[in-house]
Parts: sequence; structure tokens; C-alpha cells
Amino acid sequence: MNARENVLSAVRGALSGVPGTERPDDLPPPHGRPAGHEGEDVVELFAERAAEYRATVVRVPASDAAAAVGRALARTGARSLVVPSGLPADLVPDGPWSLLSDVPPLAVGQLDAADAVLTTIAAAIAVTGTVALDHGPGQGRRALTLLPDQHICLVRADQIALDVPEALHRLDSSRPLTLISGPSATSDIELERVEGVHGPRTLDVIVLEGA
Repeated sequence: MNARENVLSAVRGALSGVPGTERPDDLPPPHGRPAGHEGEDVVELFAERAAEYRATVVRVPASDAAAAVGRALARTGARSLVVPSGLPADLVPDGPWSLLSDVPPLAVGQLDAADAVLTTIAAAIAVTGTVALDHGPGQGRRALTLLPDQHICLVRADQIALDVPEALHRLDSSRPLTLISGPSATSDIELERVEGVHGPRTLDVIVLEGA
């Protein structure tokens, strides 16, 4: 028996007692926090774990969102910012950078030449420091988060779930999902970490509190 058959056999065994009429949505999501996470501050845990993945994480009042975005752009010297459809205008800061609207959709060459993109998210996962996008309003299509060199994510504190099951329950499974843990990186060549190979070199996570 090869590895594929082992996996499929394990899946069949796990499902052997499940009624054929049962569907995933018939069961409530698990409640309670895993052992070791009782009383955990999910916002603090998320900020800590995201930073471990080399994301730049700041926590600011929701009213300071645009200013925090401006500081992130100034830090990298960005000259152009992609703005997805549906992003509230009050989240976009004034500055020396040019704004590139994705309506109509920008060409691949335009996205590749852009310095930064600003998006909201659908959910975040505290224990893994991950942000999840389902590409609804304000999040843009997937190409927007892959080609510009800097991705700035706005995360409301109430969007942060403790773990993966809780976060997945908040997402629309019928939409395309993108899960991001830190800036794009690889260690394929001589185990040396290289960032920006498959996506943004810089990930800024701005946690908005009191939203």
C-alpha cells in the first residue's frame, strides 16, 4: 500500500460511522478553547505570532487606521498604492504616493510595477499569526496580494479567531480563500531564507482596536 492509499484508507475509516445524509453544516463548530489557551488574549497572541513570521505588526485605534497605513508606506518609500474595489475611502491616506484603482482591473504589468497594496481581511488566526482573505469587498482579487512588493492588511480586533477551525467557520467556503502567514519566503536554496520570491517581500499587519 502506497502513501496515497494509506491516506484514503484513513479517511474512509474516519467516515465509516457517519450517516450518508449528514453534511458538514449540520454540525455546530467546536466550542471552548484548546488546552493551554484558556484565558488567552487573542489579539496579543495574534500580534506575537504574526511578528514571529517577520510581519511588521502594529496595534492602533481604529480612528488612526489611515495614519498607520501612511506610516507603513513611508517606511518602505512606496511611490504607488493599489486600492481594491470596495475599500472604504477613509482608510486610504493622503501622501506622495499615487493611487491605482483596480476598477477596471489593472494589468499584470501594472500590478507588478506597483509598490504596495492595501486590503482588509475576512478573518485572522491567533495561534498561527495568519490572515485570511476571501476576496470580498475591500480585499481585492488574488493577484493584487501577490504582485506588489508590500502588502498592508487592516485587521479589526474582532476578526481575530483563536484557532483554524474557528476562523474557517467565519469564512465563506464558496469563495476563493487566501491564507497568509508572514511575507512570501523560501529556503529552497542552501537553506537560506529569501523573501519576496512568490509574493510580497513586506507584510504590514495593522490591528485596529475599538472598531
